[in-house]
Amino acid sequence: MEKTFRFHSLTEFHTFCGLPKPEHPLISLIDYSKVNYPINDKELKWIQQFYSIGLKRNVSERFNYGQQKYDFDSGVLTFVSPDQFLKVEINPDVKTQASGWLLLIHPDFLWNTDLSETISKYDFFQYAVNEALFLSDKEEAIIEEILQSIEKEYQSNIDKFSQGLIIKQLERLLIYAERFYERQFITRAKPNHEFVSRFESLLTAQFTTEKLLENGVPTVTSLAESMNISPNYLASLLRIYTKQNTQQHIQNKIIQYAKLRLSTTNLSVSEIAYELDFEHIQSFSKLFKNKTSKTPLEFRQSFN
Repeated sequence: MEKTFRFHSLTEFHTFCGLPKPEHPLISLIDYSKVNYPINDKELKWIQQFYSIGLKRNVSERFNYGQQKYDFDSGVLTFVSPDQFLKVEINPDVKTQASGWLLLIHPDFLWNTDLSETISKYDFFQYAVNEALFLSDKEEAIIEEILQSIEKEYQSNIDKFSQGLIIKQLERLLIYAERFYERQFITRAKPNHEFVSRFESLLTAQFTTEKLLENGVPTVTSLAESMNISPNYLASLLRIYTKQNTQQHIQNKIIQYAKLRLSTTNLSVSEIAYELDFEHIQSFSKLFKNKTSKTPLEFRQSFN
């Protein structure tokens, strides 16, 4: 059985990568050209207990998600959250010199700051690694300047202002990343529109009586897996192009299906709710009324 490494501290990860101990126990900026993964392993799997933000160029690793493989050639920014599973294929035949930066942030560093709560709103920390942010030269320069400012601050004499100053730089970095992701969604509009169309076709196909009785109502996770992307990335795409998240799309299909069954069959409201995986008819009726301003029975009566 292949081993999955677990890194609880920044020091453990530094040691694994053949690096000196971090200068600060809770935050560290690594020069990616100095990372040396164990050479006997062509595939590495790990789970880490800290955040990492990677700006990488010309790396020899390939990061897998689903059945797809993605090569990082230059200027990509990745975000990993605590407990996220990573699988990395290493090609020992690639001789190009990797470069870039890897910022590690232990959750304890964020303790008692606003960022400890707000960091969860940045969906890209839950994207798969293949859903990285591809940077322009100008964008890359902005991110690199922030990373180096963070390093300079924790390398100086630590005082009561240090954490606050670093947190401000982290917040600045995350805001820029959010802006750059928005730009990426726009500049890749054609393939993204095709992707949304494929999602809508997939979702529609799941809402037949046969499919519902066989598989139940699709979940956000199952739909994302069918498309080989992460649930958060799917939600972001849909939010940008349809102004609704994945769950809202599922609920819309539930209502469409319910309307069809109410208007074309003699099934009871309970039977229709059962087909749609509702354990309690009250929950189904509440959702239906929230979406249509009518109860299921009121809607049915409007067709009589």
